[in-house]
Formats: sequence, structure tokens, C-alpha cells
Amino acid sequence: MMRRMGRLAAVVGLGAVMSSVFCCGLGRAQGTKLWTVGRYEELERGSTDGVAIRNDGWLEAAPSSSLVYTTGGNYVWSVAGDAAGNSYVGVGGTISGAAAVMRVSADGRAEKIFSGKELGAQAVKLGTNGTVFAATSPDGKVYRVAKGDSVVAFDPAATVEKPKYLWDLAVGAKGELYVATGAPAAVYRVTGGKTELLFRTADQHIRCLLLSRSGMLWAGTDGGGVVYRFDPRVAGTKPFAMYAAAQREITALAEDAAGNIYAAGVGSKVSTGLPPLPVTGAVGVTVTFVQPGSAGAVNGSSVIPEGSELYRIAADGTPSRLLTLKDDVVYGLAVWDGGLIVSTGNRGRVYRVDLGVSGRFADVAHLEAAQGTALAETPGGVLVGTSNSGKIYRLGGAAKDAKYTSEVFDAGGFARWGRAEVRGTGYELAVRVGNVPSPVEGWSDWAKADAGKAPEGRYAQWRLELQPGGSVDQVALNYLPRNVAPVVDDIAVQEGVRVAPGAAASAVTTVQVTFPAPPPTGMASGLSLPAPDPNAGPLTGQKDKSAVTARWLAHDDNGDDLMYAVWYRGVEEKDFRLLKDKISDKFYSFDQGALPDGAYVLKVVASDAPSHPDLETMTGERISGIFVVDTTPPVVSALKATVATGKISAAFEAADATAPIAHAEYSIDAGPWQYAEPDGRISDGMKESYRISASVDGPAASPGAHEHVLAVRVYDRYENVGSAKVLVR
Repeated sequence: MMRRMGRLAAVVGLGAVMSSVFCCGLGRAQGTKLWTVGRYEELERGSTDGVAIRNDGWLEAAPSSSLVYTTGGNYVWSVAGDAAGNSYVGVGGTISGAAAVMRVSADGRAEKIFSGKELGAQAVKLGTNGTVFAATSPDGKVYRVAKGDSVVAFDPAATVEKPKYLWDLAVGAKGELYVATGAPAAVYRVTGGKTELLFRTADQHIRCLLLSRSGMLWAGTDGGGVVYRFDPRVAGTKPFAMYAAAQREITALAEDAAGNIYAAGVGSKVSTGLPPLPVTGAVGVTVTFVQPGSAGAVNGSSVIPEGSELYRIAADGTPSRLLTLKDDVVYGLAVWDGGLIVSTGNRGRVYRVDLGVSGRFADVAHLEAAQGTALAETPGGVLVGTSNSGKIYRLGGAAKDAKYTSEVFDAGGFARWGRAEVRGTGYELAVRVGNVPSPVEGWSDWAKADAGKAPEGRYAQWRLELQPGGSVDQVALNYLPRNVAPVVDDIAVQEGVRVAPGAAASAVTTVQVTFPAPPPTGMASGLSLPAPDPNAGPLTGQKDKSAVTARWLAHDDNGDDLMYAVWYRGVEEKDFRLLKDKISDKFYSFDQGALPDGAYVLKVVASDAPSHPDLETMTGERISGIFVVDTTPPVVSALKATVATGKISAAFEAADATAPIAHAEYSIDAGPWQYAEPDGRISDGMKESYRISASVDGPAASPGAHEHVLAVRVYDRYENVGSAKVLVR
């Protein structure tokens, strides 16, 4: 196979690359395109201010969201509200003594009414006559806070079980207090200063409690993800497992007016623990309790990869799954205004699940915090407590100013922006345009979305303002990219290879036509390189001495269809001549015999003519490295030989018009071919001289023979071979 000569050009492609966009276009590269946003996943990439994003793709007014209080710390673990509009906030930190309860008035004034030596006030609940119950953790107590004083209402150390964690509280109509604990998982009741164990489970923690309107006590566990129902009014009753979730941990419970119970499940039940080791002799026993994953996610600000699921247990006990949130950890549930409010982390999202329409939910608020860790229903709305950082928000009636701003869209190049197409009612749409990715500065002002009003530019963004009662299903914006010339990124030329589309090639004779390795990343600093071409892998062809194959990479920033033409020129010539045009493949094979022997370069011209009329067609081109066509064998001349005393002495010359002589061989009387060394020992010239001295005594010599045949053959660098022979007497 012929070898390549010269070095192939390395590719450094300039020009912007069309980014991956979240729109659906018109299906063709040329002409007007349509940037469309209407699916839930697309809308979630924008920013909201008083706008709810429904999972069916509708934008509508969300509940108003107002900041009530900023704690100045990282964690809000619990929140409660009274009829007067006061909020009671259980806060915490990462050091001892961070546990506190703040009373925040409706106008935002805060007063500390309790402080403890523990890390946090894990649960806060309101009792009768203005009493506040606060549970601290870990290794904490439940305190009764009233009129500025606090007394211990429940001390885990005074129980037989001595639980380490206090997770949740519930207060009955008669003032009885229910306490959910962990390590071990148990529920206690405190009445008139008397503490009694209601029940224990095999799980590690009782994470949440709910005292229903019917007087039933509901509990959710961590470990088995079980929801229990218990009747505290009947002596000797046992907890009944109403549902075992697919998740490990039940983080929150809520009840609607019809008596349906809602539960949030978080995390995987898959255990990675090792089996217990055999114990011999007198050894100590260590018991390790695992903190719930949801609490760990708040402290570490990390995402639980299994996400969350929401369940409904109907009043008749029938369970069903409502919703799966793959990217969110549910921390709080509350039923308000006909919907189930869901506070989550670690993206700070608040959702509303429509209890009247199966399968419908909406993203109603994006909090300026990582986690919405606590919820509380109040007459004026829903209080949301957040962590990282610690704040209190209030969700109320429909927002008066409802705005949605889309994600920045990249048209892939300079574009003209046209008419907006909106499905919906009661809205105003504005558009702004720029030529840098970030709209912080250097963009146009917001302008009403009328055709021709927006300036030309590469990037665009739209803003939707909803009027009272308005809703929008889809927004689309027409645009026309400015045509840019295609780019030929690289060319590789391989002699001795033929590629025929669809032709089968023998594994023994196949040849890979590849591009040279790209330059190191540092060499391309500051340049915009083309996107990886799926056609850049090796191209398999058949070994064919008579053929030359060229292949190339090309791209068009407009995404236009391309056609190609291949031109050739001798190295010493000035003008290119057409070899083949209207090529749709990114390779072309041709016969070497079509060109006289010599050194050549190819030029590949890419045209976007299939996607544009003649007046708008643009082209791009690239010239290959040098390759050599050589089909003429070297010439052997001046071959002379003599024989004496059993030895043949010979001399000859070899010359080639195009390429250096590679090597020469000789054979005596049809014997094996042997290497012939040139004068000077190095074969590197277009003309070489040879002298041979070889014995004819041995197997090659015929008995009684008086004459011999000496044959020589000479190869040039491209494996063309010339030969000659002489009769020696």
C-alpha cells in the first residue's frame, strides 16, 4: 500500500457552535424557526415571581409569597402560628446552645421566648391558653413555655427507654401532649405531669405525628417507612400499620377536611450494613443509631438521590401514590385552600398538589433558601420555615404581581426576531435581545413582543406578566438566523485506499482512514471549536493500490444541509481543477490514474445550497496537505553480470521520476529473493547504484551448469516495482 507523504493539516475550527436548546423547531435548517416553550421541564428552567408552573405546562397566578422574618442563622426546624398572626419559630445551629424559640409578630418584630443548651428546637406546637411546647434535640427535653417561663414537660432521661432524639409533638384537645422519639422509636403521652409509653416500633425513629380530627394518632417512621394509626382513647390498644411505603423514611403527615391522610416518603430502603460479627468472651456492646436521611440532607445541604414520594391514605384506609419528586426531598405537608402544600429541599421549591384533579400539581414558589423544612397552617395562609438560610415566609392569596421570565435562548448565531405566538389569556409579553449569554448588561431593554420591535441579536429572553385570572399554556417566538458560511474543519487524504458506500470489505484488506490527533487544549485557548462530529470516527476502506480516498469534516452553524465539491491542483500549479461536485457524503474515492504522477493538494468546498436559494448560498473551503500520485515503476538500467570461480558479480542502476528508491532485491536461478544494498548503503535518492557479489555454489547451482539467470527488482517509496534480468555465462 502506498504511504502518505507530508503532514495532514490539524483542525482549529473558528466560529460559534449552536448550543443545545430546549425548543422544538420547524424540522428544517433553512428559513424561519420557532423557539417554543410549553412543557413543564422547559418552564422550570425559567424564574418565577408570583407565577405557578403546573405540571401540564400551564402558567397561572401562584399564592403570594412574603418574607416574614430572617433569623440570621442557618436552620429553622419548626414553625407554628396562632390566630393573632404570631409565628413561633424553632431555630438551631451547629453548636450547643443554638436551640431557641422566637415569637414573631405579624409586623415582623421578633422576641426570643426560649433558649436551650441543645443544637436545635426540633418541634414547636401550640397548646391551650397561649402555651408553647418546644422539643429540643439531640439529648434534649420537651419544655412548656408560658409567660416567659419554661419548665420541663417531658424528660427522656426519666423514661426506661431513654430516647436520644425528639422529633415531633402533637397536642390534644384536652391539653395532653404526644412526643415522637428516635433511638429508640417510641411515642409517649404526657398528661397532668404523668408520662406513659404508648407504643414502640422496631424502626429507629418516629419522625412525625398527626392527631386527626377524629382523635386518632398517626405516626410515620424512619427505617421501614411505615405509617401507623393508633387510638389513644382506648386503653391497651395497639398501633396498626396502615401503609408501608417504598421509601425508608416518612417525613411529614397531613389531613384534609374529608379525613384523608397524606404522607411523604423519602430515601431508599436498601441497606449497606455488614452482617454482625460473632461475639466471644466478655466484650462490650455498642449500639449505633443512624440519623434520618432527611435531617442529614439539611445539615450537609446534599441531595438524597432517591427523591420523594407522596401518598394518600383514604378515610376508608385505601392507600394510593399521588406524586413522585425525583429531585426533591419533602420536609413539610399542609392542607390549605383545597390543595396539599409541599415544602422541599434541596432546591427550595414549594409545590401545590391539586386535591380535586388527579395527577395535577404546580410549582408555586422558589424560596431564597436551600430547604423548606417546616410548614404550619394559619388563618392568614401557610407559614414556611427554611434552612440554609433560616427564614420564615407566608404564602397567602393569589399574587398581585405575577411574572415569569424565561431562560436565555441561544439562536446559534445572529438572528432577526419576529412575531410571538402565545396560547393563553390575560397576559402581557415582553422580549429583550443581546449578543452575550448573560442579560445582566449589554442587552436591549424589555420591549413589547411585536414583530420588528426587538433588535437583531444572538440571544433572546421573554417575560410574561399575568393579569388577574390570566393563564398561559405555551409561548413561541419566531426568528430567522442570519446565514453564515459553512466550515470545512479538516481533510485527510489516503493513497491506496478505496471506499465504496455499502461495499463489504475483507477484514484482511481493510484500511482505516483517520484524522490526525487534535492539538492540545491549550493550543486552542480563546477559540470556539466546532462541536464533536459523529462522522469523525475511522472510515473503513479496501486496500486498492490504484485509488486515493479523501475524507473531511464540516459543519454549519445554522444547521443547514451541505453538499461538497472536490478540486485538485499540482503543487507547482496555480489553478485548481474540478475533480467531482455535488457530493453528499463526507468522503470521495478516485483512481490515481486520473492524475499524472506528481505531488498534489485537494480543496474541499462546502456549500449550503441545499438549504438556501442561489442568492443566499454561502460556501467554505479547506486545502489538504500534500499527497503524491505515483503509478509509474522505477526503471532498472545498465544491468551487467559475470561469473567466475563460483561467484556472480553484477552491477545495475535504478531511477524513478517521482519518488525515492525504497529498496532492491535479486534472485539467482529462481532462488529466494535477497536484499541488495545500494552504494552508500542508504536508499534515499531518486537514483541509486548497486553492486552484487553472490555465490552460485550450492543448492541454487545446477550440476554441470555453465550459465545462470540473475533477476533484480526495485521498489520505489510507493511500492511500484520495476524489474530486469540477465543471462550470465
